[in-house]
Amino acid sequence: MHATEIQAHARKLYEAMGSKALVEAAQKARAFESGGKKDDAETWRRIEAALRQMQGPRST
Repeated sequence: MHATEIQAHARKLYEAMGSKALVEAAQKARAFESGGKKDDAETWRRIEAALRQMQGPRST
């Protein structure tokens, strides 16, 4: 999946789920990893990373 598609999926997921989108992406990645579907897991890890990037830096 291309980077632009990853970003689009991340935006759509965030619009649909709000702050829960990051958790959803991580859970999907873990589920695919557990099922041995490495390519699908990698896609969800990339979506998770895009969501983290959308959040911006964390303040401490």
